[in-house]
Amino acid sequence: MKKQVHVAVGVVIDQDQRVLLAKRHQEQHQGGLWEFPGGKVEEGESCLQALQREFLEEVNIGINTAQSLITVEHDYGDKAVKLETLVSYDFSGDAKGLEGQKVEWVKIAELHNYQFPEANKVILQAIEQL
Repeated sequence: MKKQVHVAVGVVIDQDQRVLLAKRHQEQHQGGLWEFPGGKVEEGESCLQALQREFLEEVNIGINTAQSLITVEHDYGDKAVKLETLVSYDFSGDAKGLEGQKVEWVKIAELHNYQFPEANKVILQAIEQL
């Protein structure tokens, strides 16, 4: 049985009801698709702590507070993930792709125009309920 990767995922929404997206590098798992930024939860770290660390490292955003949105477990065949998804309206900083990735603020109503990894589809449905 493959080990499941525990990932903190952030749905950050600005005052204009836009969500921050990042595009995965081609060489990454699910490369070329859009995602909600985040990353692996390290040993001894809470999901919020992981999200705060990853957002600063990847997209230059400081997450002040966040609430649980949804947890998704998905098996891609080559990789199993547990996406613990938090939503935040309380953040600071100007988003930029610090790892060379493209980032965009996208209106919630336009998210369906972007291609996401399969596991993100349930997250998209949860965002529409906000």
